[in-house]
Amino acid sequence: MKLAIVIINVALAIYFHYAWSFNGELAELECPDDCDCHYFRVNWVTDCSDSNLTQIPYNELSPNVYVLDLNDNFIKDVEPFPPDFKVRRLQLSVNLLTELKKQSFAGLHYLIDADFSYNVIKRIDIDAFDDSAGLINLELQGNPLEEVEGPFLIIKSLLYLDISNCSLRNLNDQFFNNLTHLATLDLSENPLVSINNNVFDPLNSLETLKMNNCNLTHIADHAFRTLKNLKNLELSGNNFYETNWVAVLRNLVLLEYVDLRNSGITSLSGDLFDNNQYLRTLILAENNLAGLNVGQTIGSLQNLDTLDLSDCNLTLPLSEDAFANATKIRNLYLSGNTLFASDLLLALSPLTNLHKLSLSNCGLSRLPDTFDKFKSLQELDISHNPLNDAFVKLLAPLETLEYLNMGYSNLSHLAPESFSKMTSMRRLILSGNDLNNLEAGLFGNLTHLESLELNFCGLRRPLNATLFFNNFTYTDLTELQLAGNPLHVSKTGPLLPKQLSRLQTLDLSNCNLTFLPPNAFHWTTNITNLILAGNHFASPNDLRFLEVLPMLEVLDLRYNNLTTFSPKEITLNPNVEKLKLIGNPWR
Repeated sequence: MKLAIVIINVALAIYFHYAWSFNGELAELECPDDCDCHYFRVNWVTDCSDSNLTQIPYNELSPNVYVLDLNDNFIKDVEPFPPDFKVRRLQLSVNLLTELKKQSFAGLHYLIDADFSYNVIKRIDIDAFDDSAGLINLELQGNPLEEVEGPFLIIKSLLYLDISNCSLRNLNDQFFNNLTHLATLDLSENPLVSINNNVFDPLNSLETLKMNNCNLTHIADHAFRTLKNLKNLELSGNNFYETNWVAVLRNLVLLEYVDLRNSGITSLSGDLFDNNQYLRTLILAENNLAGLNVGQTIGSLQNLDTLDLSDCNLTLPLSEDAFANATKIRNLYLSGNTLFASDLLLALSPLTNLHKLSLSNCGLSRLPDTFDKFKSLQELDISHNPLNDAFVKLLAPLETLEYLNMGYSNLSHLAPESFSKMTSMRRLILSGNDLNNLEAGLFGNLTHLESLELNFCGLRRPLNATLFFNNFTYTDLTELQLAGNPLHVSKTGPLLPKQLSRLQTLDLSNCNLTFLPPNAFHWTTNITNLILAGNHFASPNDLRFLEVLPMLEVLDLRYNNLTTFSPKEITLNPNVEKLKLIGNPWR
């Protein structure tokens, strides 16, 4: 209650200050010469970022500044601010600060948000922010903090603390004693190795805890005993081999999100999540869970929405009841496991609410005949499977699909009606299949398509107009990838049809091109990003096609056969921001 009163008082002070300060128009306030100042709504912002400052311009600052941005400078010390300085957000990220002292922040009664990330801070006064009774957010990530003995900071109001990547090797039992209202804590990228039973005891308001990539091997059985409000737990990139997960997770009854990706876990008991009935997202990807019985492990998770078991080396077949009790799953990732269509046919049947399904690199030689049940499926990845053409027709009922990845799936032919019902499709990936002949009308109904990838498909000619509807402009199609196709290009005429006139990104890298006709982009003059790397253009005279691309911003000509190139070659392309020429045999 006291914390709520403090925050309300700060908010009221801000509101009444501006309500009485302005009458109709907002007056210009003080602004240092090296800075940019402006109002954001009614709040005065002073932006001194990336200004080569070595000290804070105290005498030139308005006392009523709301946001003071001093990021990306060379400031080594923070001197006391002027009296009655009302800054709410103080940003000093990426400077040269070595310590945070109490005297530096004395009198900052209005401070709510402070960012000191990526300095070289080693020491912080425990009472550095005593005068900032409403401080809510503190970012300290990326600093080489010295080992802390006793409490870290006294900030009763603090709700968000980021001390990730701070070289912390040990958290003593009193570390968080005076941070009892923390709701979010990020400890990632610290070499902590183990967590004992007492360190988190004061944090009974904590809702999000992140300890990714901390070299953790062990979490004590009762380390989370007081974290009864914890909803989000991230522990990816560790190496747990001596942790009793049943004991560790037992008290986290409100848990909704767990990430244990790539954490050295080799087995999970069937009753592991019995006390975590509200769990909605479970990420177990990249752990060697060869003997995992999926049905037993997630059997109690009736509210599960997302399950990621990618690259888990699953060896036990998916049983008929694998997802029988988790029918609310909408996002399921099984990529990188050896699976069989017959098992999937039964296991996936209860998941009629699926929105995303990933079966990439699963060794599937055929697809399960169950896609007619997925009336809401939006994303499907079946790439890198040794399929054949006969099973593509099983995807026909997927009318709601927006993303389909069929890359590198051993396909050689696609019937004209393959995508006829997928009118919501936005991104289609067919790369890595030997599709040297594409039939007329194949992409006709994909009127909302935004990105089409046909890299390394053995195409010998660019896409022609018959693949699309006549007299229809595919206004959303802005990206086309044709890299790695041995294209044969006519000496005259447009490269692509009129239907693709809204195209912005075109990848023609490694297409064995020696030239393109001057009018190659007659219908596609809106291109902003043109990738021609790895071809055989030898002379600036081969680049006359650039003259019809006034919107061009990025031109990639790496690893061609150019011996000379002059800025005059892109005189008619005034918007070019990036020009990539590395790897040419210059003379």
